[in-house]
Amino acid sequence: MPWETNYASWDQVTWLKSQTRLPIIVKGLMTAEDAVLAIERKVDGILVSNHGGRHMDGLQGTLDALPAIVKSVDGKVDVYVDGGIRSGQDVFKALALGAKMVFVGRPILWGLAYDGAKGVSQVMDILKSELKYTMQLTGCTNISEITDDYVIRTESISKL
Repeated sequence: MPWETNYASWDQVTWLKSQTRLPIIVKGLMTAEDAVLAIERKVDGILVSNHGGRHMDGLQGTLDALPAIVKSVDGKVDVYVDGGIRSGQDVFKALALGAKMVFVGRPILWGLAYDGAKGVSQVMDILKSELKYTMQLTGCTNISEITDDYVIRTESISKL
């Protein structure tokens, strides 16, 4: 299929799926409606991403979009998330909201700029340590124990 446009289309996803037995993971979905369309095209996974939020101001964050997408796919495919993950606590929140895997972008680049591969390793160690600490504070001893019961949305908090 020729790539006649500068944007991806569902027809291109369908075509790509017909060309390979490799798993097809679609990146950049931010709505439950798009997740349903992806399932209809038999994708193998969904990566919730706003591409670092650098393209348009005022759009929702990935952690805001994640719960509705997870609910809409109803376990048919794994849902991953990237964008806005800056700490182990963010990783915890993403897992609690249903992400099967969390991708990390900018912190890795910060580590790379700081000290190359060693800096990347340090960033990953920091993220793991922060995640472990958050799990300890919540009483979770295993990743499978992390649920959305641990996440509260700010609009749910009474402003006295």
